[in-house]
Amino acid sequence: MRSQFSQRLTFGSRRSAGGQVDAASHAGFDAGMTDRLDFGGRTALVVGGSSGIGNGIAQAFRAAGADVHVWGTRAAARDYSAAEGSDMTGLGYARMDVADFDAIAAWPPPFDRLDVLVLSQGMVVYRRGEFEIANFRRVVDINLNSLMACAEKFQPMLAQSSGALIIVSSTAAFHATVGNPAYNASKTGALGLTRTLGQAWAPLGIRVNGIAPGMVDTKMTAATFDNPERADGVRRRIPLGRFGTPADMADAALFLASGLSSYIVGQTLVVDGGLTG
Repeated sequence: MRSQFSQRLTFGSRRSAGGQVDAASHAGFDAGMTDRLDFGGRTALVVGGSSGIGNGIAQAFRAAGADVHVWGTRAAARDYSAAEGSDMTGLGYARMDVADFDAIAAWPPPFDRLDVLVLSQGMVVYRRGEFEIANFRRVVDINLNSLMACAEKFQPMLAQSSGALIIVSSTAAFHATVGNPAYNASKTGALGLTRTLGQAWAPLGIRVNGIAPGMVDTKMTAATFDNPERADGVRRRIPLGRFGTPADMADAALFLASGLSSYIVGQTLVVDGGLTG
């Protein structure tokens, strides 16, 4: 099954020295690109894959042929709805509190191999709640410390498959977020963790990279999107003139997990329509 990403891969046809279209060469090139975005026979786990960006990533890997599992916070997959932006079709589901590191370590995987691990869990506390130490600790545990807990849990399986680990952070890591010190610190830490694990685990055959999304309409960004004036102000600062979508982030994840990025390690790809500059 071809992913939406591979379906959008269209290139100008190659031409011979005489200007003739080299159809065979072009077809072979396109087929090679598509083959490297085929995840048939591979298994992916998307932590935080029940909604928002993580759910978009999970469904993209499923469309690309992978067997996809997700972790979420609710009791069952049926507790998520399309009205909330969730599509649980065809996804394996397990409930997990990623702040419970012992539970992560003890979880029995329902699969015997893992090729792709995407860590897209996250939370934020608004109205300056992160200036309270209990909230600060909770946000950092979920947004940063749980990344290492998950990475440690699945490192042996990823090493066995020469797999890919993708950490979803945020462009908030590149600037101050005055009302959210824990969110900012945790996302900045995620960039550092991506660099460090990238170097540490490359000799094991594991490629670690990251994605830093810009402004995407999800539950976590409701404070912006529920205020039309504020949302429009943000949109006008984005060079592409539009907000990002979970599908935009999914395209980046497919690339980073595929052979198209086989020589990329420890990098965080900024996907924000040019906002960061």
